[in-house]
Amino acid sequence: MRKAKPKKRQVLPDPVFGDVKVTKFVNHLMYDGKKNTAFEIFYSALEAVKAKLPNEEKSALEIWKAALDNITPQVEVKSRRVGGATFQVPTEIRPDRKESISMKNLIIFARKRGGKTMSDKLSAEIVDAFNNQGGAFKRKEDMHRMAEANRAFAHFRF
Repeated sequence: MRKAKPKKRQVLPDPVFGDVKVTKFVNHLMYDGKKNTAFEIFYSALEAVKAKLPNEEKSALEIWKAALDNITPQVEVKSRRVGGATFQVPTEIRPDRKESISMKNLIIFARKRGGKTMSDKLSAEIVDAFNNQGGAFKRKEDMHRMAEANRAFAHFRF
């Protein structure tokens, strides 16, 4: 590379929980710089999660973190061209990318869901991910299945 790598920007913790992970999630959730709206959606979704799982001893934030852990992929496949043929090579994922992928998947599948408001959809997807089901969990399973099927090409790793 000719130019230096850009500096990583520091993400500030969110105002309610004081957690950087929440702010990163809200940044992925946000449209057109409407951060306050994204925070409102996220916090109301957490309240809805708490209402849906009343007998759970964990807090809503812990449920959300557990849901993210459940949908975080460990491996992915990358296309690698070797001698005219393209192979799907399974590779491990960097920790920051793992976090980003899981957050994006949760939001993508929440947006695809049927429901009234985004906070309703998001809370339903969080509950599903917490219970190891739903679209985001299925996406993780598919990624792992692809990596397992292409394990023979692991020696092409770069």
